[in-house]
Amino acid sequence: MLPFRPAPSWLADAVLYQIYPQSFADANGDGIGDFAGIAAHLDHLAWLGVDTVWINPCFASPMRDAGYDVSDYLTVAPRYGTDDDLADLVERARRHGIRVLLDLVAGHTAVEHPWFRAAADDPSDHRYVWADADPLPSGFVASPGTRPGGYLPNYFDFQPALNFGYARPDPAEPWRQPVDAEGPRANRRALRAIMDHWLTRGISGFRVDMASSLVKDDPGKKETARLWTELRGWLDEAHPDAVLLSEWGDPAVSVPAGFHGDFFLQFGGATDGGPLRSLWNTGTGTDRDEWDPVPCYFGAAGKGSFAGFAAAYAEATEAIGEPGHIALPTSNHDFSRLACAPRDAAQLPAAYAFQLTWPTLPAIHYGDEIGMRYVPGLPDVEGSVLTPRYNRAGSRTPMQWDDGPGAGFSTAPPERFYLPLDPDPARPSVAAQRRDPGSLLHTVRELIRLRRTTPDLGSGSPVRVHNDGYPLVYSRGEHHLVVVNPSDRTATAPLPDPAHARATRLIGEGVTVGPDGISAGPFGYAVLRH
Repeated sequence: MLPFRPAPSWLADAVLYQIYPQSFADANGDGIGDFAGIAAHLDHLAWLGVDTVWINPCFASPMRDAGYDVSDYLTVAPRYGTDDDLADLVERARRHGIRVLLDLVAGHTAVEHPWFRAAADDPSDHRYVWADADPLPSGFVASPGTRPGGYLPNYFDFQPALNFGYARPDPAEPWRQPVDAEGPRANRRALRAIMDHWLTRGISGFRVDMASSLVKDDPGKKETARLWTELRGWLDEAHPDAVLLSEWGDPAVSVPAGFHGDFFLQFGGATDGGPLRSLWNTGTGTDRDEWDPVPCYFGAAGKGSFAGFAAAYAEATEAIGEPGHIALPTSNHDFSRLACAPRDAAQLPAAYAFQLTWPTLPAIHYGDEIGMRYVPGLPDVEGSVLTPRYNRAGSRTPMQWDDGPGAGFSTAPPERFYLPLDPDPARPSVAAQRRDPGSLLHTVRELIRLRRTTPDLGSGSPVRVHNDGYPLVYSRGEHHLVVVNPSDRTATAPLPDPAHARATRLIGEGVTVGPDGISAGPFGYAVLRH
């Protein structure tokens, strides 16, 4: 018997779409995107086939880390609008058949949060991990208030870690409180209250930031998993149709812990995000020195390997069983876009053919559906630059709606834009690609339509890989075959079954299937029914 209810049925068919609100659409002309801007473009998402959007943090914040430093969980950031504007967006999205998920920063706040201001002057406050010690333990930051000692940050120094306890307390280090101490219990209650506040206002769930970071010194994340299992039990009873998706990057651990789904990410798990990076990472966008410089599978040179991703997917699905899902993103606000040099627009249809027919939940980062590129060399905006080789701003540039001034993103002067537009004169736009039936946008839309109308291509149908080199060949369910060649040279593979020689192509180009086998031209792809 499962420790919690199965995921809501609507999630199994979801097509997720990530919106970075400050860069999506600006309705009031101040150069920063807002709720009204999102609402004005819901028709685009509905036309595309998206039914679930995840909005990056939109709560009140000093914005040193683009909203991942929350100063008030129960109020939206004024630059996006009002609480009523968010409510209006949620209702208008519902009328378009679209659910809205918010980003919940569960593990830390901003130093400006009233909780932290109180804790900085009150030695009896245990809301945060606080060491009243001199000298401070390694990694702690000196108190900004009258309280002696200092606090543990979760990432940047201005993001103090909320106290969910330590898996291994130590009486000699009293700041290492057990997970059942009053401070951790209060924070678990606060999480439930925050979630309940927004869920009762029509939100359909949350993507949880740094979900694995809550309990400290937690080998195997066992105590953190127990925390989320407890919260999931509450959610199942209080809001059974809501979902929790985690930024954990290790579905084999996070989904059994209570999340309805987790993403393969550029970090997480035993290989620090190896499965996702083995698919997409070109090494030229957001990249870290410690990452293995291995060629990605979706690279024109055809030197990557699909085996690592396939093994990680198999391991995760076996661990998960029935309760939840794995999500596969095209990119995200912290990781290079699909269109990141040297990968260009010609290579993207094959990538989408895979992403939208593999039995993971597809998650599209805003603008990836038209092939917006990762823009290098941008300034540090709200903490976007982490290292000289890891500038997240390149994946956060304004949405390119049309070819007019401001690309349809904003009527503000360009110097007031949250980030500069892609300066490439050939940059793609939604309007231009809507007019072109052969565009990437129409390809993505048709692949989404096929996924929705073909049970074999959904998340609940089995997958069987027949060729894991180039081209990639796999079956979905009983009657569908997918062929994807991300390389710039023709690749061949044997027929998995003689019946496939009579298959009908549903979508694709550059692929032939006959009695002698499969031939896939450069960047060719096909979805076939047999």
